[in-house]
Amino acid sequence: MATDVAPRFPFQRASALEPPAEYAHLRAREPVSRVTLFDGSQAWLAVKYEDVCKISTDTRLSKERTRPGFPELSAGGKAAAKNKPTFVDMDSPAHMDQRGMVEPFFVKEKIEAMKPYIQRTIDSLLDSMIAKGCAEPVDLVENFALPVPSYIIYTILGVPFADLEYLTAQNAIRSNGSATAQEASLANQELLDYLAKLVDQRLEEPQNDLISKLVIEQLRNGYIEKSDAVQIAFLLLVAGNATMVNMINLGVVVLMQHPEHYEALKADPSLISGFVQELCRYHTGSSLAMKRVAKVDIELGGKTIRAGEGIIAANASANRDEDIFPNPDEFDMRRDFAGHDALGFGFGPHRCIAEHLAIAELELVFATLFRRLPNLKVSIPTEELECSPRHKDVGILKLPVLW
Repeated sequence: MATDVAPRFPFQRASALEPPAEYAHLRAREPVSRVTLFDGSQAWLAVKYEDVCKISTDTRLSKERTRPGFPELSAGGKAAAKNKPTFVDMDSPAHMDQRGMVEPFFVKEKIEAMKPYIQRTIDSLLDSMIAKGCAEPVDLVENFALPVPSYIIYTILGVPFADLEYLTAQNAIRSNGSATAQEASLANQELLDYLAKLVDQRLEEPQNDLISKLVIEQLRNGYIEKSDAVQIAFLLLVAGNATMVNMINLGVVVLMQHPEHYEALKADPSLISGFVQELCRYHTGSSLAMKRVAKVDIELGGKTIRAGEGIIAANASANRDEDIFPNPDEFDMRRDFAGHDALGFGFGPHRCIAEHLAIAELELVFATLFRRLPNLKVSIPTEELECSPRHKDVGILKLPVLW
């Protein structure tokens, strides 16, 4: 690839909660362009909805991070690329083979059956939070947004209930933007060691959970190794956790910023589904994961991308594409999506495996939160919220609330 001067990527968000301004500029002027990564290498960046969808479904592009030219966005990402891959970093047929080992736990019918448990989890955590009272502001992240998705995925995996609090604390450390690299690395290893022991336990005494399914159907029959089972469990435990926590927080803040939507939701709970769909468009919780490397030369957006060159598909930009979503910078929970899904969960064969679970959690969270705490409010101005670093995915680290 030529070494022209190209802007550094990831871009900084325009503000704490708004996507980078560069995206709108590039959508209008250069939808496929070069960017410079942390190590000085260059990759291609696609910012339009249709191009992002094409990249996600083009089999001439690879998801394998070990291929030369794959666009890593940080030194940590480059180091992680050396780990044994799971299905998210595989191409077909290996991708679908491994994904199929766990997908039955995340199909729509399975999630429908889980909704009573999800509801009980939400109610129990709210009971505990309400019991503490709110004479002083309460951090919604620590008391609600973090444990809700954590407890639910741990239950699917088969983590004993007694260990939920410990694991949730470790997961918070590894995903918290304020933790040091050493603290995050240690927490990471704690989780891996814990899961390795749990795999051993399920080899001895299988139960009705996802890790047991992996052990019985795949590990015992020699289709995968123990390290594969541990890595798959780790992926499912951590991959969407921080994203889900942030989407809960962001949903609360969006409603504080749009009181007319807040009042409408409280008056008509049937609007929850549209609210969640729009939330997943307006705030792209996972915006830096759609990356590929070309296996052969391809044409995209009038540019020739050579074999061995990396491509980043900016789904956060695609979700604000004016050609697909009219008035994209306005939050409208009654928006007509007209057959175009928001790309918060990705697109194509690598679309998030836990999408149905995430949507169910978000819909039940917001339906319950405002029914039980109709006077919920954030206790500080939005501009004072502690948010994730601006070059990372949008997120809120602490959310003090009163009710």
